[in-house]
Amino acid sequence: MALAARRDARMGVAEYRVWVEARPDAERWELLDGQPVLMAPASERHQTIVYNLLRRIGDLADARGCRALPGLAILSTAMDDFAPIPDLVVRCGPPLADGYASDPLLIAEVLSPATLVKDRGLKVDFYLSVPSLQSFLIVYQREPRIELWRRVEGWEMQALGPGDVIDLPELGGQVPVSAIYDRVAF
Repeated sequence: MALAARRDARMGVAEYRVWVEARPDAERWELLDGQPVLMAPASERHQTIVYNLLRRIGDLADARGCRALPGLAILSTAMDDFAPIPDLVVRCGPPLADGYASDPLLIAEVLSPATLVKDRGLKVDFYLSVPSLQSFLIVYQREPRIELWRRVEGWEMQALGPGDVIDLPELGGQVPVSAIYDRVAF
């Protein structure tokens, strides 16, 4: 009896970059654990939170000569089968030639109900492997709650609510949690 050899269907970043380049511009894909994942359009609630993040954190980034940008894929030398696209990336290096950043200072991911498990599991593990990353925000959509992951000696997590502020020493400032949820009803 002959046995068929099983091919590992996982992609590395190099293969993914070639594959995704051929996809239509209207499609947004990210690479998670070696698998391309099509991203659904975000809700208006989600986008309102992203807008607030870009405004508030973007002002701090601008003052430091950095940029707060949506839609960049993140790369890490520690995991060659991930290229996730968080909602916000702050980076301070020279402009990128493409949409792939390996030097983020801060990342924010707004949780969507449909992607909660991936966002809270696979992506967290990946983001925490990025050497340049100093802060990672997990922003809840259905309640005014933010998890702030900060690199100190290892990673520490702090849960923040509506009366708290997000301390961002790498950007020289703070952002009230309530400002991230401006114009969002609960």
